[in-house]
Amino acid sequence: MKQWSLLYSDLYKYIPILIAAAVIIGIIIFANWFLLRRRVNMGAEAQFPRQIIMMLLVVAGFLLIILLFPMSETTRGQILSLIGIVVSAVIALSSTTFVANVMAGLMLRVIKSFRPGDFIKIGNNFGRVTERGLMHTEIQTQDRDLTTFPNLYLMTNPVTVVRSSGTIISAELSLGYDVEHNKVEELLKQAALEVKLKDPFVQIKELGNFSISYRIAGFLSDVKLLLSVKSDLREHIIDVLHTNGIEIVSPTFMNQRQMPYDAKVVPETTYSKKVETKTDKEEAPENIMFDKAEEAEKIEKTHDRYERLQKELEELKKAKKSADKKENEKLDEKISRIEAYLKKLEEKMEEAEKAAKD
Repeated sequence: MKQWSLLYSDLYKYIPILIAAAVIIGIIIFANWFLLRRRVNMGAEAQFPRQIIMMLLVVAGFLLIILLFPMSETTRGQILSLIGIVVSAVIALSSTTFVANVMAGLMLRVIKSFRPGDFIKIGNNFGRVTERGLMHTEIQTQDRDLTTFPNLYLMTNPVTVVRSSGTIISAELSLGYDVEHNKVEELLKQAALEVKLKDPFVQIKELGNFSISYRIAGFLSDVKLLLSVKSDLREHIIDVLHTNGIEIVSPTFMNQRQMPYDAKVVPETTYSKKVETKTDKEEAPENIMFDKAEEAEKIEKTHDRYERLQKELEELKKAKKSADKKENEKLDEKISRIEAYLKKLEEKMEEAEKAAKD
């Protein structure tokens, strides 16, 4: 009987720990289900807060179990001190990179200089943003490859962001002094208009010893076709100048072939028909180059629309409490429409997330 009573007393000590462990596990499971239910998965950027919450819950549960574990105060203090030393050492060793990148990520979110889908240039790297994490930023380059940059690097180096409302597309070339500059400017503007650039203008960049440097530029509203329009602009400059008998060649050009003095270096092919631009085609090269960035931009826009509708839905529900019967009927119709649209958006976001994983 004494043995059973001792065993019972020993087990009795562990009952609070078992109850606490069961409660903690239940809270963690419920929190994970609640967070997954409340928000559709939107990639690493949206997953990070969920992961932080779950990590804090696990740490808090672990510390609670240590506090409830039947042991002497001295032993408990030593264990907590050891845990504190280990955590401090880990933070101290990783603070130079981990904390700095986290702080840089928070600053980038506050500044909001770019978002998924934007064209950015970092040093010699150019591409579209596919993901903004708290630790890193990922871009998709012209070769369809993915390049990851630590957020600290973005905060300590210049980042050029192409505005989504439009940008200036330009091309430069040098022509000899024997070509009238007024005619050159007219033809360069014609080439810019053919590729649908708005308000084209020409600048004389430099008066060299042998040639004049020109810059033709115009406004492009659809920045998604940035690379195609740049290529089209150069192509049309060649066609327009050659069609009008203007050489695009250095004044110091020398060819070993015997040619008449008045011969021009212009291809024999005529350009009577309008050349089709790459932007006229349904499948532009950018669709292949930046497919992941395009999906990231769609997901970001859908998520923003989803958040706006949720706020509007909450406001309508609040307004319904103080409205009369007629207004309640109208509000009910709006609420039902918004709820139906929210379900469609959730389905779209889930499909987009699956497509991004595939």
